[in-house]
Amino acid sequence: MQEAQNAGYLKTDMRPSGNRIACPETGFAMKDRDGAICTDKGFSGGVMHTKSTEEMRADARKIYFSGLQAVEPGAAVKKYCWRDGNRLWFGERIYDLSVYRNIYVLGAGKATAPMAAAIEELLKDRITGGLINVKYGHVCALDRIDLVEAGHPVPDESGAKGACVILSFAQTAEKDDLVICLMSGGGSALLPLPAAGVSLKDKKDTIGVLLSCGATIHEINAVRKHNSAIKGGQLAKAVYPASLATLILSDVVGDDLDVIASGPTVPDTSTFGDAMKILKKYGLIGKLPNAVVRRMAAGMAGDLPETPKAGDPVFKRVYNLIIGSNCDALAAAANEAQRLGYTPLILSSMIEGEAREVSRVHGAIVREIRKTENPASPPACILSGGETTVTVTGNGLGGRCQEFALAAAIDISGDPGMVVLCAGTDGTDGPTDAAGAIADGGTIRRAEAAGLNAPDFLSNNDAYHFFKSLQDLVLTGPTNTNVMDLHIFLVG
Repeated sequence: MQEAQNAGYLKTDMRPSGNRIACPETGFAMKDRDGAICTDKGFSGGVMHTKSTEEMRADARKIYFSGLQAVEPGAAVKKYCWRDGNRLWFGERIYDLSVYRNIYVLGAGKATAPMAAAIEELLKDRITGGLINVKYGHVCALDRIDLVEAGHPVPDESGAKGACVILSFAQTAEKDDLVICLMSGGGSALLPLPAAGVSLKDKKDTIGVLLSCGATIHEINAVRKHNSAIKGGQLAKAVYPASLATLILSDVVGDDLDVIASGPTVPDTSTFGDAMKILKKYGLIGKLPNAVVRRMAAGMAGDLPETPKAGDPVFKRVYNLIIGSNCDALAAAANEAQRLGYTPLILSSMIEGEAREVSRVHGAIVREIRKTENPASPPACILSGGETTVTVTGNGLGGRCQEFALAAAIDISGDPGMVVLCAGTDGTDGPTDAAGAIADGGTIRRAEAAGLNAPDFLSNNDAYHFFKSLQDLVLTGPTNTNVMDLHIFLVG
């Protein structure tokens, strides 16, 4: 207890009563195929009647938006953090604000703007200053925390400049200061501070290759951490000996802390050796910048220091807290599906693999439901979440959610009682303006009537233009949250 008091917090399992804050409506809207605006208002429950395809498509949208609302970042912060005078609760910890000289707020990610706004509301003029890096367009008004818009998924100079200022704030913090760090999905690309000997262009080229080879986010971030001056626990190292509390919105399968945003405040479990194995696994040695390959080799040889590991003293005054994840979104989606009259079944929040192959597995499940009523009886809603990958072999445009939906459309073709919606919770799928796509048993028939050959579009990784032609893209704009993807299958 004495060590905890010296660190500026008291550990407790209690929280004040009457401080639970309900998640507000987000007001997200999405265009349907006819250009009309669909909002998440839902309709009253009751006896489930046979629904038309259009009604099921509307239901899929309602279920998707319910998932988004459950992981609205500002509400997530308020759910886990509250204040009573000088006592600040972060989850199970209480920080005594009277012992801190300065409070800095730093962070990076697509969801950090509303997180920062919630922290400003909580701490007001106690905030000395700070800065967060966000994706272009993922913004909100802030008073005491500076905001930098930067590139994602490929980092840019704006992100590098912001990361440099963030590291400077961290290094300025002293023992009697508190640093609050806000991290969410996208933080890896939005916190690009190259290690010595590696340029920003080297990092951009490396990420470009990794994103197209089919590597998982765990693998991509292992490489990122070993080419960075701030990721893989190195931000925590810069903050030490100040106290550091990090609030995290997870966009990583399994919610691995050292992978989310490449774990800048978390002990790194990966090594230079692991990073080199990943490069060899995908045959990338000859495709990456020489500076990156040389750095990996030097690290393996012991000529460069490893990223901070568990047990390092720099983590003694660090607290990391996940405040939202894909599981939360799936649970809310399941509740909405049940309210709408469907039997919900959550398969997993840890879905990975090639998007089109994973989609076909889901298709097999919904076809089984149609044929045998196993593992659920219609009307049913099959839900899953996670982050699939796409190995790009064509020259089309799209993202993993759109590719998933296109493969599913082919799989469920001809069944009028099936609908699939696959979309990212951040509102962006790949290098497009779409969050994902929606399809039903009649999608392929409509496509053929319009002269579109679905298998050809799938082979060319061109799901975007396929669904755009049918006006079946899911268009939300920035949602300011990010907990991976939601896959929604309805069987009527």
